[in-house]
Amino acid sequence: MQAGAARDLERLARERLSQADLAFDSIRAFAGSRRLTLVVEGLPAGQNARMDLRKGPRSGAAEAAIAGFVRASGIDRGALIERDGAYWAERVEPGRPMADILAQMVPEMVAAFPWPKSMTSAGGSLRWVRPLRRVLCIFDRKLVPFSLDGLESGDLSEGHRAMGARMPFRARDFGEYREALAGHFVVLDVEERKRRILQGADRLCAERGLRLVRDEGLLTEVAGMVEWPTPLLGSMDPDYLSLPPEVIRTSMRVHQRYFAVCEGDAGALAPFFIAVANIEAADNGLLIAAGNARVLAARLADARYFWDEDCRRSLESRIETLAGVTFHARLGDLQARALRIGALARDLACFSGADPELAAHAGRLAKADLVTAMVGEFPELQGVMGGYYARAEGIDAQVADAIADHYRPQGPGEAPPTAPVSMAVALADKIDMILGFFSIDETPTGSRDPFALRRAALGVIRTILDARLRAPIREMARLSEFATPEVIATVVDFFHERLKALLRDQGARVDLIDAVFALDDDDLTRVVERIDALQRFLETPDGANLVSGYKRAANILSAEARKGPLPTGAPDRAGAPGAEAGLFDALSAVRPVVVAALASDDYVAALGALAELRAPVDVFFDQVLVNSNLATERDNRLRLLRQIDDVMGAVADFSRVSG
Repeated sequence: MQAGAARDLERLARERLSQADLAFDSIRAFAGSRRLTLVVEGLPAGQNARMDLRKGPRSGAAEAAIAGFVRASGIDRGALIERDGAYWAERVEPGRPMADILAQMVPEMVAAFPWPKSMTSAGGSLRWVRPLRRVLCIFDRKLVPFSLDGLESGDLSEGHRAMGARMPFRARDFGEYREALAGHFVVLDVEERKRRILQGADRLCAERGLRLVRDEGLLTEVAGMVEWPTPLLGSMDPDYLSLPPEVIRTSMRVHQRYFAVCEGDAGALAPFFIAVANIEAADNGLLIAAGNARVLAARLADARYFWDEDCRRSLESRIETLAGVTFHARLGDLQARALRIGALARDLACFSGADPELAAHAGRLAKADLVTAMVGEFPELQGVMGGYYARAEGIDAQVADAIADHYRPQGPGEAPPTAPVSMAVALADKIDMILGFFSIDETPTGSRDPFALRRAALGVIRTILDARLRAPIREMARLSEFATPEVIATVVDFFHERLKALLRDQGARVDLIDAVFALDDDDLTRVVERIDALQRFLETPDGANLVSGYKRAANILSAEARKGPLPTGAPDRAGAPGAEAGLFDALSAVRPVVVAALASDDYVAALGALAELRAPVDVFFDQVLVNSNLATERDNRLRLLRQIDDVMGAVADFSRVSG
């Protein structure tokens, strides 16, 4: 909410300054737990006079309509301008001092502020995220006076609620304001608060040979909770390190907002943590750290209890419990989904090279940890805990790893699984979900994607591409229980669109993406390899010139097709002049090479063979008139052009290539 509030404050100010035709040098907002600040540099002293031209009734309109327009415009009847079949009122609006504009603008911004959550103070009507205590508004070192729901603006503000002793201070420009806040134990800029947290934490860790475990999300959250960040090093009972490290880190992060600490470069968690206080205590925070340690010990004791209780039951025994948990009203319960994932993982094992029975076993158990106490307490550990419980049972390591990894990747920063069994289960989980929701018409629309199907599709795509799997989408989709011809066709289109978006983001040319996708190939690895080879080919002189020749041939064929049916059959070399015979021979030599190269997915070789057509095509168009007066010559040459289109079209739709 703080980052959003800063953006909204900047946006509202920009909009209103633009509407008033007021230029400025820079604008920046700062957000924290107790204050929202906006500074605008380079504002003028006031607003220039503006010409207001307002359109009125049409010429010849009733006098009553004209009189009403005159009154509303505040001008004399004789000052009307008649132009373009209508009356116009031209009026000069005098400029206003900047202080007057701000006195109107700031209350409007506050009243229109789009807080996602807000409240009304007792006895007031203004909705704000928390009760509004002070409003400081200064321009040109002078107070800008206005009232907000009974609260008067001023030049006073307050610092830290405890260390600042609630003593107000006066500020008449942004420099004074920022300096006074620092003197009253408030760091205004969130980026500076982040730096202080990291520097203080790194220093505390270095003193003991430890290393802070970086967590950007937690860092942002904690920096928004404190105004005077003071990192403290706390300790915990080393016995808790026997718990899975993800449990310890999650308990620290979710319950207490602590940072985990590891043993130097070894990576193993250390029995310490970093907490961030909002004050500088007289005892250097020893009492605070001790209190934090006691709270963490209670949380970890709960986690130890959950772990011990969960280990009393096997994952297999929990599959029956999944029957009591609804996945979706129209798609059944989690038990049915677990059984579908197991069956589908067995069938998909051939694409990843996994053992089918191991894949089926892992898929069947993948959702069992959803009904454990630990995942009930920490939902973000689903999958991860299943892997730990499987290892504790002595289940095959490949199965345990697949259970732990089957949700991956859950975002662009997470790598997809690479082990064969893990890939089979991850693909099964996501394909079952996509096919299931598509079968009941719960498809993403616009920005709406409540079941994260776009993310699931990108997970499938990244898993396939990173491992260079030969796993056509149609073949995998047909293995789902939800597969119908209509659902499969829609899902294939959906995957094509997601791959297009991914490739565009990675910098691939849109025209080349379209040229390859026009072949309706659903082998994503093959599609990407073909786009890469095509892009490299077109960067060569032969590639660029051949595309020009292709387009010339395509234009001729298109023009002739509008006149009537094009001649069918193969061209005849007999009696053809030199350039025509040369193109015939080149096509005859290139076609089998292209066919063989495509059969072995060697797109570089296929495009290299097409490059051999560049010179014969150039010579043909230089020396041969396609539209010969002799019908037999014209038809034979059109057949040659159709062969160019056929041979090149097997590699890509070159008509979609720009340039």
